[in-house]
Amino acid sequence: MSLPVHWVESLTGVGPGDLVEVEGDEAHHAVAVRRLRTGEPLAVTDGAGTTVTGVVRATGKRRLTVEVEAVATAPEPEPRVTVVQALPKGDRGELAVEVLTEVGVAIVVPWAASRSVAVWRGERAEKSLARWRATAREAAKQSRRAWFPHIEPMATTEQTLTLVEAADLAVVLHEDASAGLASLDVPTTGSVVVVVGPEGGLTDDEVAALVAAGAHAVRLGDEVLRTSTAGVVAVAALLSRTDRWAT
Repeated sequence: MSLPVHWVESLTGVGPGDLVEVEGDEAHHAVAVRRLRTGEPLAVTDGAGTTVTGVVRATGKRRLTVEVEAVATAPEPEPRVTVVQALPKGDRGELAVEVLTEVGVAIVVPWAASRSVAVWRGERAEKSLARWRATAREAAKQSRRAWFPHIEPMATTEQTLTLVEAADLAVVLHEDASAGLASLDVPTTGSVVVVVGPEGGLTDDEVAALVAAGAHAVRLGDEVLRTSTAGVVAVAALLSRTDRWAT
């Protein structure tokens, strides 16, 4: 059975025998929800490549003390995958973030595409971004990731084009494209960017601009996927052709 995983901001310099303090909401979840008790094993990660395993030595209302038994460090997986996700309506944004985190995406960028129904402005933008980040953290713990994904602030189309230009491989999912993912050479290192449009689809101008910036327009077979699931399908197809999924 896998150990429960909790998060702390930093594990720099931590070694066997040291004590790690988990505090705040994270500790409350461990103690009040998971009901971890003294002597029980668990894992703690900083989401930046370091994970420790140990046992609970003390608990409090919003505090958990862990004695470290072992430390493991993992290199950041390559290629690093960024998904530019057009804003979906309702809670489908959190669904997209959840499954993209589970499949191993490094960065998720919310994008205000022309046909996005959802609108992020002012306080709503702050709350929506916070929900995406909380969803990513919980999904990363659930999927036992040593490296947590970064959820960036909402991007404009111009910022999205800059990401595409800098990528080693960039693809834009488009139902009218003639090429498929199998036609692409997928790098084993560097950066891959996947652009996912909204439920209403991308405009011709958006597709043209993305292709001009270096993206390959591709389709995912005959079926038309929803924006909240298209990204994870594309990323899985790409990663299956890299060393990350070789073993």
